[in-house]
Amino acid sequence: MHLHRRLPVALVLALSSIPLLFSGCGVTPGPGLASNNSAPPSGPPPVAVQMGTISITPQYSALGPGQQITLQATSTGGGALQWSVNGTPGGNAQVGTVDASGHYTAPAFIKQSENVAITAALASAPTQDYATAVISIIQPGVVAKTANPQVAQYSIYLPAPGKVSVEFGPSTGYGLSTWTQPTPTGNGGPVTMEVAGMLGNSNYHMRADVTLDDGATFQDTDHTFTTGNPPQTSPVQAQIMSGQYPQPGIEMWNTILPQNDAQLFATDLAGHVLWTYTYSGASVDLVQGFQPLSNGHFLILISYLSSLKSSLGFLQNNVINAVREIDLAGNTIREITMDQLNQELAAKGYNLTLKSFHHSAIELPNGHLVVLATYQEVPPNLSGYPASTTVTGDVLVDLDQNMQPDWVWNSFDHLDVNRHPMNFPDWTHSNDILYSPSDHDLLLSMRHQNWIIKIDFQDGQGTGNILWRLGYQGDFQLMQNGQPDNNPADWFYAQHGMSFFGSSTSGIFNLGLMDNGNDRYFSSGQQVQCGQPKPGAAFNPQCYSTMPVLQINEQARTATLLDNYNPGDQDFSFFGGNAEQLGNGDYQVDFCAPSGGAIVQELTPQNQVVWQGNTPAAGKQPAADQFHVDRLGSLYPGVTWTQTSF
Repeated sequence: MHLHRRLPVALVLALSSIPLLFSGCGVTPGPGLASNNSAPPSGPPPVAVQMGTISITPQYSALGPGQQITLQATSTGGGALQWSVNGTPGGNAQVGTVDASGHYTAPAFIKQSENVAITAALASAPTQDYATAVISIIQPGVVAKTANPQVAQYSIYLPAPGKVSVEFGPSTGYGLSTWTQPTPTGNGGPVTMEVAGMLGNSNYHMRADVTLDDGATFQDTDHTFTTGNPPQTSPVQAQIMSGQYPQPGIEMWNTILPQNDAQLFATDLAGHVLWTYTYSGASVDLVQGFQPLSNGHFLILISYLSSLKSSLGFLQNNVINAVREIDLAGNTIREITMDQLNQELAAKGYNLTLKSFHHSAIELPNGHLVVLATYQEVPPNLSGYPASTTVTGDVLVDLDQNMQPDWVWNSFDHLDVNRHPMNFPDWTHSNDILYSPSDHDLLLSMRHQNWIIKIDFQDGQGTGNILWRLGYQGDFQLMQNGQPDNNPADWFYAQHGMSFFGSSTSGIFNLGLMDNGNDRYFSSGQQVQCGQPKPGAAFNPQCYSTMPVLQINEQARTATLLDNYNPGDQDFSFFGGNAEQLGNGDYQVDFCAPSGGAIVQELTPQNQVVWQGNTPAAGKQPAADQFHVDRLGSLYPGVTWTQTSF
């Protein structure tokens, strides 16, 4: 009796689930290499089977073409064993070969990754007493260039469900890793990811690490990749202070001026550029903020400055004015333009036409977006100004997963247009949105009101009412050292870049921000208007910027000043900037626009400088202003790179 003529029913069922060989076109693959466009397997992978007295180890493993493994098969009753591959005694060149000792050699060439079943059967009862092991043979991955000179595309095809990450580095020691991505289906399939975080004009090694759901592991062969020449960015000077240990990760910079530099780029903590984003747009277009998304992409806003007047006719046909989701290669995954949003608002009966997206767009936990846009009205009963004055306010729009508006908030419906402490008729000039996951409401920073307001949002079901106003002449008593602080100069003015410091986001919580200080009020009653500092001019001691950290008690309506870091009037930043708390408890603050370029510092809670980066003038490049700067663990969600210099 020959084993390949009479297979046991269980073994036939196991073998029937082995996918056929696939072939197809992909990203410049070599002969027989896996294709990005190959469909996932049509059925599940085979399952290891054990019948009777025979057991086999390992039950699941993974190999590359031509690789070998030794399987151990034992029978509790003894007896001679017969070995086969996919039902063929001893196997063959197409499925691999196995000898009488269980030494299996994978085929040297396969058209696509596949699974094989190795059977050890008792020679005296091969249909009743046998065990199978499943081996996944994985074709080497394919590495290709992308439109981003510092990003590679790595594709590998798995014949069974599992997960893939990619190690990379300047040598075969690698050192860095991407995040882990699953196969597209429960049957396996192609996994394609972008490998980012490499220096320009450099040689790199990379390989995929595979873990299949059945427990088998596999390391791909080593691949080499040479990065290209990245676009010009702001020169970064960075240093770690002696004896200090900064929060590990990378720095993401958002250059607002000069506009001809790459406006979004990442560096290591030594200032080496690891990644950039560029786009084709108008000379007035700017990236205004970014948010890393849970899917590994970035949400960005590209538009002109909200303070510019579109009526002046500066808008060219190629102005972008959009909120955009991009991947690491710089591809636009989805976007909504202002023209599209206005059309959708009109279709839903909203009687308003928005001008520009500006400053902030965020993704919510439910997948919706909240975007900030300018809106203009000629309000009646305007005091002290001509009746024809056009006033610029702000509108918030909640967009569902299909980019359709389902909630709109208009500043003209909720605020007194005759309160305008700064730069009227650019009335509110909001510049940051925070979502509070604990109570589902929104915080909105209004620079030209010197306020942060809380809005009844309730995930798009709220009234839009203003619940409170934080800042000078608002609803809170400023406190310091347990006592009321009635010095108006200790409030924030013309602020930017707020964030929650700690896990609490409502009730009693801590809030940090950039206090630019443009129009600060003093105890004398004087309001000092501070503009952009001129290079070489004497510093005005009444023009200074700080990073306040406030403990907010919503019920008591108190705002306790826990910290108010002031680096000195030489670092006065008349616009931009942000503050955040890092994973190690330190603070990071971006002073966006001092006359000598941005100053970014990581500080201990005692305000000792741990790390500093700045973007001064260098050669023919002017000093650069950085709208927002964030410390990210890496370019991948959930991954932290620990090297300070790459």
